[in-house]
Amino acid sequence: MSSAAPRVGVITFPGTLDDVDAARAVRRAGAEAVPLWHGDHDLRGVDAVVVPGGFSYGDYLRAGAIASLAPIMREVVDGAGRGLPVLGICNGFQILCEAHLLPGALIANAGMHFLCRDVVLGVENARTAWTRDYTAGDELLVPLKSQEGRYVADAATLDELEGEGRVVFRYRDGAPNGSSRDIAGITNAAGNVVGLMPHPEHATSGLTGPSSDGLGLFTSLAAQVAA
Repeated sequence: MSSAAPRVGVITFPGTLDDVDAARAVRRAGAEAVPLWHGDHDLRGVDAVVVPGGFSYGDYLRAGAIASLAPIMREVVDGAGRGLPVLGICNGFQILCEAHLLPGALIANAGMHFLCRDVVLGVENARTAWTRDYTAGDELLVPLKSQEGRYVADAATLDELEGEGRVVFRYRDGAPNGSSRDIAGITNAAGNVVGLMPHPEHATSGLTGPSSDGLGLFTSLAAQVAA
């Protein structure tokens, strides 16, 4: 086992809001946070990537659409194809869907209102690169804050996600944003790419968030890379 701390890239786009908290979560998990800029053409040899939340490019055209075409995302797509662990949070989840690393789309919340509240998530898949420190059935208390957080996909895609165990997180008390089948987060077939709408990086310490339940995503990754 290597003694070097895993190096986790955290991308900043124009309009990104949550890169600082994502980097803090990475450090709390014992890894090194490596800043990546949207215009970069190099992942700097990182062991994993976090695509954080915010309003990349002001959500112009469609949330995540422009960011998915940024130079750094070309590198992320290539890296993910080689097995690089990638986590997309909120706007990052939108970007991963727009980049076709994950299926489906995120659209305006049911009711057309911005939502900001704490939600309880159930862990459904504890086998991904980002959820190994959890057990299926665990419940996490984490913040949700989004305008276009409603996950949708056609019935065949939803059935495929369910059948292959690729629903990673589900809203325990029903999706406040109207997401199909109460889905809060999903993974790709390989389990190295995960996207979720709520914010685990805001729940890494009970001092600054509603809980420390979200830290497990980052410790899961750090432990896997270190091993």
